[in-house]
Amino acid sequence: MVGFVSSPRFVEHETGPYHPERPDRIRAIHRAVRQAGLIDSPDPFPQFKLDLGLKPQRNVKLLELEPYAPDPQVLRLVHTDELIRFVQHMCRVSGVLDQGDTPVTPVSYEIALLSVGSALRAADAVMKDQARRAFSAARPPGHHAEPDRSMGFCLFNNIAIAARYVQRTYGVEKIAIVDFDVHHGNGTQAAFEDDPSVLFISLHQDPRTCYPGSGHEWEIGTGRGRGFTVNIPFSPGSDDDDYLKVIDARVVPEIDEFRPQLLMISAGFDAHREDPLANIALSDEGFELMTRALVAAADHHCRGRVVSILEGGYNLHALGRSVVRHLIAMT
Repeated sequence: MVGFVSSPRFVEHETGPYHPERPDRIRAIHRAVRQAGLIDSPDPFPQFKLDLGLKPQRNVKLLELEPYAPDPQVLRLVHTDELIRFVQHMCRVSGVLDQGDTPVTPVSYEIALLSVGSALRAADAVMKDQARRAFSAARPPGHHAEPDRSMGFCLFNNIAIAARYVQRTYGVEKIAIVDFDVHHGNGTQAAFEDDPSVLFISLHQDPRTCYPGSGHEWEIGTGRGRGFTVNIPFSPGSDDDDYLKVIDARVVPEIDEFRPQLLMISAGFDAHREDPLANIALSDEGFELMTRALVAAADHHCRGRVVSILEGGYNLHALGRSVVRHLIAMT
């Protein structure tokens, strides 16, 4: 069984006609999972007009789960008190958290905390055997948020907080995080680069050509964590074959050597060939095949336990279709 954690409330942060994170991304995912027959509950956005051309899947159903608002103290597992206070203040005054791409509103802090709670709910479901695998479809995303800095649409680092939460709550010693968002997961790297208990692997467009400009191959971690950060940049135009070869030749062997007890995925779908924010050429099928390879590694090492957390994806049709393929591959 695969858990699906989301809430209509995630659209509340993404308000305003010029907001870079307009709420249609969540609406597209809710439409996609229902059009594909993965969920039977009513669409919370019936007036949203988007036909993804998806056919209902036979014998594939997701377990719907509700996110919860966690104790704000959980943010301190990764973030500094100064950052948390800064985000709270900037939300109260409807400010901008970085250099222009992360505007916030008075409701943004509450929704960002709920987004963290969505990741924790997915982790709880897997660790308590309610679901073998789970996916958190939440906004705002998180992998760019560093311990002391919000950036790149991200307020708090959902996946990093969830990883620390699992370690503290369930005694899991070793976690592998694979990030296939087209942009480097700089925030997740910063959270774990000196920690040998977390293997972080990021597949992303060459940082010389893409935001945020980090994620070079020579960035391999620091101190005791040296060797547990693996950055794999791809040239613009790279496609399914390029990614799948690297998954087989680099990613799976790294996971095999590390032998994690839980696999987590920063699932960004902006490496799709139809996405406007970068220049990688993955297909819907490419995301499914990558996911299947990662799930097979989890089956070998983690009793199949996978927690996947939404990051980017900015073409609504490509996002909706690719999320469905990702979910099907997790079943």
